Amino acid sequence: MEKERLVRDRILPVAAIVLIIILVWYAGAFFMNAPFQRDLDRRANVTSTTSEFIAKTMAQPKPVLPAPHQVMQNLFENTFLRSLSSNRSLVYHSWVTLSSTAVGFAAGTLLGMLIAIGIVHIKTLDRSLMPWIIASQMVPVLAVAPMVIVVLGAINITGLIPKAFISTYLSFFPVAVGMVKGLRSPELLQLDLMRTYNATAAQTFWKLRLPASIPFLFASMKVAIAASLVGAIVGELPTGAVAGLGSKLLAGSYYSQTIDMWAALIAGSILAALLVTVVDLIGRTVNRSMGGRSA
Repeated sequence: MEKERLVRDRILPVAAIVLIIILVWYAGAFFMNAPFQRDLDRRANVTSTTSEFIAKTMAQPKPVLPAPHQVMQNLFENTFLRSLSSNRSLVYHSWVTLSSTAVGFAAGTLLGMLIAIGIVHIKTLDRSLMPWIIASQMVPVLAVAPMVIVVLGAINITGLIPKAFISTYLSFFPVAVGMVKGLRSPELLQLDLMRTYNATAAQTFWKLRLPASIPFLFASMKVAIAASLVGAIVGELPTGAVAGLGSKLLAGSYYSQTIDMWAALIAGSILAALLVTVVDLIGRTVNRSMGGRSA
């Protein structure tokens, strides 16, 4: 029964959505690649049947929109058939991006938690800092990244640090907002009970507010880790990096290697899914260790 329920409630819906995406993707590849293929056939004075024409639109070396099988083939080759030190290996580029993602995520999580604690316990910070935190996220990261790279480069800070700084910029916000909500989640009766026991602010924080905030913290961390990865990739673009998923996207755009670009995007999506899964598993483990029930 459990297996049947799992298949019916989770696997089948996901599989149906994936199938729809693939079909729409193939249709989009045909319609977007067809004009160029017609022009090629006209120049070569070639007449193709419908099936041959469709096959040609799915096999162009530099298509406008690569077909799914082209992207998957490129992804497989550059993941499993390349040396890990090869400049064409997606594993190598993913590792470079992951390093700055991890540093930025750690810094963003710590910064977000500290800001949240300050906002909850100091009313002045709640009124003065929170609006600025929200306003900071209204500036597009594509505008922030070049400025960060230039400013830090002027003081000879290059490499991982600028990319991690951009990751921190994107990841601290969801952690701060989620942590604030979590620290304020205890009910008034629970806070009154702590006052009845004559608990200090520190004791109330450690014994009530912090445990109550854990589910909110890990939920926001799942958003933050994905945002941190986006920040690391965006941070690689203005630096002209020679390694990282951002560099693969940049090189693909320079040389019209759309298949490589899409493979790098899929690799980034897989990496993001793995990172979110790891954070979720850690959150479940921490929740169970604290006596909570896993969903």
